[in-house]
Parts: sequence; C-alpha cells; structure tokens
Amino acid sequence: MSRINAIITGVGGYVPDYILTNEELSRMVDTNDEWIMTRVGIKERRILTEEGLGTSYMARKAAKELMRKTGADPDSIDALIVATSTADYKYPSTASIVLGKLGLKNAFAFDLWAACCGFLYALDQAAMMIQSGRKKKIIVIGADKMSSVTDYKDRQTCPLFGDGAAAVLVEASEEEGVGIMDSFFRCDGKGLPFLHMKAGGSVCPPSHFTVDHRLHYTYQEGRTVFRYAVTNMSDDCALIAERNQLTKDNINWIVPHQANMRIIEAVAKRLEVPMNQVMVNIERYGNTSAATIPLALWEYEDRLKKGDNLILTAFGAGFVHGASYLKWAY
Repeated sequence: MSRINAIITGVGGYVPDYILTNEELSRMVDTNDEWIMTRVGIKERRILTEEGLGTSYMARKAAKELMRKTGADPDSIDALIVATSTADYKYPSTASIVLGKLGLKNAFAFDLWAACCGFLYALDQAAMMIQSGRKKKIIVIGADKMSSVTDYKDRQTCPLFGDGAAAVLVEASEEEGVGIMDSFFRCDGKGLPFLHMKAGGSVCPPSHFTVDHRLHYTYQEGRTVFRYAVTNMSDDCALIAERNQLTKDNINWIVPHQANMRIIEAVAKRLEVPMNQVMVNIERYGNTSAATIPLALWEYEDRLKKGDNLILTAFGAGFVHGASYLKWAY
C-alpha cells in the first residue's frame, strides 16, 4: 500500500482594510517611524476596526477565498482547525463559529492555542490525521486579532501587532516526494514571566481592578524574548535542515514568523540563505501572531514551484517554538 502524504493544495488570506501607520502611532504614544523601523522593521499594520467583528470574521474570509480558489466541496471537508490566541469568546471555539458560517456539514472543528507557533502546530496535527488515513481534507487557519489585546498606551508593544488571517487546505495524496515532510517542536515553560497577558484567565479573572490597571493586554520583555527567539528559531531550522539533507544550495524558501526583522535576518544568516529567498511581509502587516506564516505563503504563492523546499519556523508565548519542512506540491 502506498504511503499517504499530507500536501497543501491551496492558500487563502484576508487582511482588514484599515492601515495603521507609524505616523499615526506617533500621535498616540511617544514613538516615531525611525525608532520602530530600526528596532522591528514594521512600517504599517492592518487593524480590524469594525465593531462586533472578531477573529472568526477574518478566519472565515480567508477560508472562503481558499475554498473558492481550490474549488473544494464544503461537504468534503473532514475537519477545520483554527490556530489563534484571540478567540472570539472563551467558549465556544472560534473554529466552531467559522465552521457554522462556512456550512461544513461533515467536519469537526477545534481551536489550537500555541501563540505565534499555532499555525505550525495545527498544520502538523492536520498532517498526522491525514497520514493516519482517517481524514482526507482539512482546513487549517492561522488567525489573530492582536489589536484586541494591544495596549495603545504602551510604546514598547503597540507598534508590533496587527490583525489578519490565512488558511491552507491540507489533503491526502499518494504522490511521492511532496508534502509535509518533517517537523520539530519544543516548549520551554520558563517563558511565562516574559510574555503573557496578566489577567483574563482562571488565575486572575476579569474584575474592575484588572480593567482599571490595564491588565488585559499583551505584556512582553522584549530583550529576553528576542534572545530566545533568535536562538531557538535558528537552532530549530538548522536541525530540520541537517536531518533532511537541506543546505543553502537546495533550500528554496525560509518562511519565518514575522515578529522582528532582526530575528528574520538572523535565521537566514544561520542557514546561509540570501534574503531574497526569505518570505517577508512584516513591514506591511506587523506581527499577526498565528497568521504570519500562512499570510506569507498566501502572498508568495505565485512564486512557489512544485518541488520547492520550504522551512517554516516560529517562536511564541510559553516559549513554544519549532520548524517544519515542506516540499511544495503544486
């Protein structure tokens, strides 16, 4: 019996219309374009400003485009996974809302929370379900409305984040030599003090105190997070490359999480891959957390060729990190 491979057969994406520029941010907090560009490389970010719309809205938009492009029959979808840290509600899952809006009658759905690494983790879960032979078509979405957890009075963090979503269709295939080939994931629980949201969970439920003291926003100690991100993303990529006989000569693309331009450059340098083979959109979208990697695939889709070797890598809160190796299937 032939081995079942899990392949990506299409990509869809969505970003909101509203553009928040560095110039506008400089009127909100003590910052400027030069400061932001020098430290993180972000020029602008997209923000979902319409009242009453959350992460599920962007995820649905991305999934609808994906299904239109691939011609996928809604009844053929077996599962839908949404990687997010900004769910519409504590419950039900954002994925269940998206599934209902898309009219998927034969699928189950769940959210996967792994911060900025969420899309990679979700993609790996989908691949394993397909490789087991139990599922044939799974939609994987990375989506985050980071503006909903960003403190626009904090000059250290508010320039970093934007909103967006992108989706991929993962299908079963018996074609050899393409698909999701390998992955390496780890988690370091030491990361809690350096990147978290202080309130809103079961340890510190919402209260007048937590709202008044602005504890429902992202807290980050940037230098520590930067150091760990550079080290882990670079090491993870190097490990994946070594065990799959990938070198600077046969790596076609690096697809890094878009958190900081200096981190992206450090990963490329470690693998000795030129920057023109690194997918970068941070300047226009900022850090959209779980959406950054699929948004990069969405934007660069027309440059990809069947058989291209891609290394995807990310690092996020909880100090979750990892890398995946894909051989592009179309």
